[in-house]
Amino acid sequence: MTANANATATVVVTDYEFADLAPERAVIEGAGFRLVPAQASTPDELVAACADADAVINQYARLTAEVIGRLPALRVISRYGIGLDTIDVDAATAAGIIVAHVPDGSLDDVSDHASAMILALARGLGPYRASLAAGGWDYTVAGPLFRLRGRTLGLLGFGRIPQYVTRKLAGFGLRVLAHDPYARPATAEEYGVTLVDAETLFREADFVSVHVPLTDATAGMVGAEAFALMKPTAYVVNTARGPVIDQDALVAAVLSGRIAGAGLDVFESEPLPADHPLRGMDNVLLSPHCAWYSEDSEEEIRTKAARNVVEVLRGEPLTYHVNREVVPHTRRR
Repeated sequence: MTANANATATVVVTDYEFADLAPERAVIEGAGFRLVPAQASTPDELVAACADADAVINQYARLTAEVIGRLPALRVISRYGIGLDTIDVDAATAAGIIVAHVPDGSLDDVSDHASAMILALARGLGPYRASLAAGGWDYTVAGPLFRLRGRTLGLLGFGRIPQYVTRKLAGFGLRVLAHDPYARPATAEEYGVTLVDAETLFREADFVSVHVPLTDATAGMVGAEAFALMKPTAYVVNTARGPVIDQDALVAAVLSGRIAGAGLDVFESEPLPADHPLRGMDNVLLSPHCAWYSEDSEEEIRTKAARNVVEVLRGEPLTYHVNREVVPHTRRR
């Protein structure tokens, strides 16, 4: 099917936090399609905004089975970034709707951020900054600190981002463990990583870095039981999805000294409430779900998310096809 045949196809952006949609507009309108921006969040708002949509680009709004079932013209959903927890992929598949994402738009950025948090925690930069801001000058406020060489990094998940982290931290002399039931032993061997079960990882790691998607199986998997296994000198870092960590259990573990601290870019509820206890902990590094961000990654993610829908609407091979069992163009007006 040619672009001219789809000249009136409508692409709706359900929600976005960018100043404008210039990259998306350049791709969508450059291909001869119509781009409609929206800021919808509730099911009724989403259905109203996307009622005539042939394609949807999605950020944080939840495209549930209910919403998907009320969009009979929809052919493709493209999500900014790698995560798919905002989309009921099974419902989209059952409805014959293609789902696409951008799995490689911020690999360097997220792995940089996770690595930076690990290094900052290892060197006590949070407590040092707080102490100096309060007028202090005391090298012991962040202690005890230990050199990285010979310590153990535990990677929860061993996809592309933690593989990047492994490469970037290789020069620090860390022993690296990973828990991932889907990891290939040959890949782990290539990176010098030892695959272990979850209990071993939590028990032996000095830094636990979370890199798993949010699913029913992973929600809350880093909770009280995991913290009970960890060393009192250990830290946990999360640049994946907030609900993978039981946040109440984390607060209790840090306050009790069960673990030494944490580095968090993602949270159970976002934005993190202004009065949340995590905000007042000097041994917890916080950032506002920005690990993915750089000017370079934002441009890449937005452009690729838009290209996904153009490829489907034009009948071209789809680069980032999630539910490959859905054959393109099975739903036409």
